[in-house]
Amino acid sequence: MKLQNMKCKKYICGILAVTALAATSCKDDFLEEKPYSQYSLAGLSSSTIEAQLVGLHRTYAELWGYSGEQGFLAAWQIGTDIASAGSTQGVENPFYQYATLNPENGAVRVMWQRCYDFINNANIVIAAAGENNKAANAEARFFRAYAYNTLVTLWGDVPLLTEAVSVPKFDYTRQPVAEVDKVIDEDLTYAIANLPDVDQSGVYQSRTNKDMARQLAAEAYLRIGARDNSFFAKAEKMATEIIVSGKYKLIEARYGKFLGEGGDYYRDMFRFGNQRRNQGNTEAIWTFEMEYNRNVPNGTIDNPQHRRVWQPSYHNWAEMVNADSLGGRGNGRLRLSNFMKYTVWQGLQGDIRNSNYNIRRTTNYNKPGVSTVIGITANGFRIAANSPLAVSTRTIKTGDKVIPFEADSLQNWYPYPTKWGGYDPADDFGYALVKDYPVMRLGETYLLRAEARFRQNNLAGAAEDINVLRDRAFKLARAAQANPNLGRVTAGDINIDFILDERARELISEENRRMTLVRTNKLKDRIAKNGDAGPANKIITGFQDFNVLLPIPLQDIQLNNKSGESLVQNPGYSK
Repeated sequence: MKLQNMKCKKYICGILAVTALAATSCKDDFLEEKPYSQYSLAGLSSSTIEAQLVGLHRTYAELWGYSGEQGFLAAWQIGTDIASAGSTQGVENPFYQYATLNPENGAVRVMWQRCYDFINNANIVIAAAGENNKAANAEARFFRAYAYNTLVTLWGDVPLLTEAVSVPKFDYTRQPVAEVDKVIDEDLTYAIANLPDVDQSGVYQSRTNKDMARQLAAEAYLRIGARDNSFFAKAEKMATEIIVSGKYKLIEARYGKFLGEGGDYYRDMFRFGNQRRNQGNTEAIWTFEMEYNRNVPNGTIDNPQHRRVWQPSYHNWAEMVNADSLGGRGNGRLRLSNFMKYTVWQGLQGDIRNSNYNIRRTTNYNKPGVSTVIGITANGFRIAANSPLAVSTRTIKTGDKVIPFEADSLQNWYPYPTKWGGYDPADDFGYALVKDYPVMRLGETYLLRAEARFRQNNLAGAAEDINVLRDRAFKLARAAQANPNLGRVTAGDINIDFILDERARELISEENRRMTLVRTNKLKDRIAKNGDAGPANKIITGFQDFNVLLPIPLQDIQLNNKSGESLVQNPGYSK
């Protein structure tokens, strides 16, 4: 009742002030905020701070689980070397039709806004936790560093906020990347010192641990090293601390829930029910937990679109039904480029990462009772049996190998990574992917250290790290061929393009490929490797040098309208 009365009086006083009828009827001290909930930074309880930390995990789920634009996830993959457009939704189109990339793009806006959600909410926790609750302070700093590293990688200079914003501001300006990087370095140093070790971070394994901060630091320091090469050694140190900790081991043998099914040990890591450390995944550093009907950090937020983005629409075939073995129902929002489907695997026969369990290239008709006469074209594609283009006919039955239509390669069937597959028979339509996110794992740690060693001209050390992954990838093939050196590399093989190729093989559909290529200053060069030649509306066009950085969202520039201040747009983009 007191709160209602207060609001009523303030509303009346506001009207009187506006109409100038009672300029003295409202005393100044009456207008001071006195929240009855005591919800202020100085009065935040430990339970409130904990709730706000969970809120940071929720923001992560909101960002990568965003479904308002189904193509949002595709925006960070297409228009690069590894992926091309499939059945696009629209928001991702400017990321490969670069001439149309502008400040009003929805993916640009969402990424920018969520990063500043991280930052402002983290600033609240940091101020409230102080040095009395170092663990909470550290977890918030991890997310602030995560957001700022994303921002400076994709946009360059950005507004730098280290205190919570409690009143509207209209005078933001961009600060140099070097200044933002100082905050990133300080935050991650603090986080590493004060976060718990892996497996000690509480009930939920996805809560932040020291090694998550080390892995993020390794990536950030590699980027910073382009400006200050002393950071390359720091990047190597961060990765090494994870590798030698004894807490992680690459998966090299089958494990988990699906031993009774066909598969291999690499795929086992990405099956729902196998992804967490307590489920046997010794490689996991950060697995973001997702479950039905529960709140983050272990619950669904919105309707994550990973499966729909990465997997083709094989359900469009009359002879097919959705199945867990095929990953459930996809929509083919993007498709692997010719480079990723073929070129990157040349000379690597036997690499388990390219097995049909991991890059699905063939399948069989699985609908019961199939018996259909089809035509076959001269090029071996399926066509109507009575088509004049048919050079032969064939009766296909359940269990036969699928023969695709020629047009299927754009949406319905093409080689695709299976890491995001998952099927719930209670949700055959499968709008949301209810599956854990593989965010950080030991396989990438070796790649980060290889890159750090390469940058310091330690090519032998870089090759050693690559060979750790190759030993895992070729383990079965080496045994079958009695060739212990199959797949191994030497120092002479190592350069940045080789490392990026290996990242594509190891981390396809896991890493944000656009961020990796921008961080390494290789986006422009690697676009040329994509290899797709058509159709015309699906290939990469219009790229100019300024497209390496994204445009600042128009609405943020327009809102930043205080006289004399300006949130300057990146070169090449109009406001």
